[in-house]
Amino acid sequence: MNVLLIEINPFAPASPPISLGYIASFLKSKGFTVKILTLGEDTSVSRASLYQLVSRFRPALVGLSAYQRTMLYVIGLARFIKSVESNIKIAIGGPQATFMPSAAFSELPEIDYICRSSGEVTLLGIARAIENGTPFSDLLGVSYKNANGAVYDTAELEGLTDLDHYPSPYLDNVFDYSCMREAIMLTSRGCPHHCIYCYTPHAFKHKVSFHSIERVIEETKWIRKNGVRRLWFADPNISFKPSRLIELLDRMLTEGLETEMWLQTRADLVNAEVMKNMKRAGVSTIAFGLESASERVLARLDKHVSIQQVAEAIRLAQSEDIEVELFTIFGLPYETFEDALKTLEFVKKNNVKIMGNTNSQQMQIYFGTHMAQHYKDYNIRPLNTRRPAYLSIGCQYETDHMAYSDIQKIQALWRAHSLDRGRRIVS
Repeated sequence: MNVLLIEINPFAPASPPISLGYIASFLKSKGFTVKILTLGEDTSVSRASLYQLVSRFRPALVGLSAYQRTMLYVIGLARFIKSVESNIKIAIGGPQATFMPSAAFSELPEIDYICRSSGEVTLLGIARAIENGTPFSDLLGVSYKNANGAVYDTAELEGLTDLDHYPSPYLDNVFDYSCMREAIMLTSRGCPHHCIYCYTPHAFKHKVSFHSIERVIEETKWIRKNGVRRLWFADPNISFKPSRLIELLDRMLTEGLETEMWLQTRADLVNAEVMKNMKRAGVSTIAFGLESASERVLARLDKHVSIQQVAEAIRLAQSEDIEVELFTIFGLPYETFEDALKTLEFVKKNNVKIMGNTNSQQMQIYFGTHMAQHYKDYNIRPLNTRRPAYLSIGCQYETDHMAYSDIQKIQALWRAHSLDRGRRIVS
């Protein structure tokens, strides 16, 4: 049986979709034939070429990655695929789908499944059900709409806790190395923290799971062998266990795998030893979450990282000549216009270039975040009160402390100070 996995993001250049890579490799290991299609701002595609792809590949199942700002594109793709062959089953997964209300089915006529649990095992269950001729039987980890239009929510499905049990999309050659500028990698998944604006901790039940050092080294060797010389580690907090990261970096040095790397972590999870090892192994850029430089605002985000800790982490990185990026957010609960200005001034004062990820962005209230569940408690007033059920509040809101016009003024100020006019390169 054939499965087609699609990621569409017309707001950025196409890059290897690591999540879909894992799913593809896992399904291939279970006997399915899988193809990945990545559509970015630099992708040339037409209705005719899409029609030809679907007609020739003849997938029984299509999986679409869903994000807030790509939902209309996802809906359009689903409609087009069903117009080619109405019997194709379509599933959506990813950040927008995991906590999307099932009521969204009434506005998503082409969608058959909303994936709620780990992508690999959830899509495997769906694929096997379709292959067996019973597409709506014995499912877990999904909400689904059957042939009669009835909607059902199934029990959650646990993913594998040892990430090495998932086949490697790199070792399986799922991706085309010939057009790969950098390899997006994971050494771990999940986050144990409780930041009120973030989706990740809730999606992973506040747990972290890991690949072995051996697996990461093996993938790095294979990626380098295929001509890719830059690694982008997408772990939320790659130094969650500092000793583990040092072991990984030491192994890279021992094996002669020094490689240009981008990575991210919390400011309270680095020290001088970690930073020195990063530099020796080839880390060129490290990103920290600052969110806000107002102590009063930061204290209410349940992040438990101080502004002083961020400043010290910046100093440590810069002392090793490692470029720093800072994730910042404006439009936060309790934040005034003056508070938001403090964040911009902090970034400038600490000599962090305002470009790429350091371009600030408005807080997005996504499904699955504490903010989405309790926005009224924070005196947040949605402006899109008649939005479709498949969309969250997103950035369409104002607060008791900042009108929407004030939020737009802050955004304009950041863009005025940006070296790349507010364009996010890695976000």
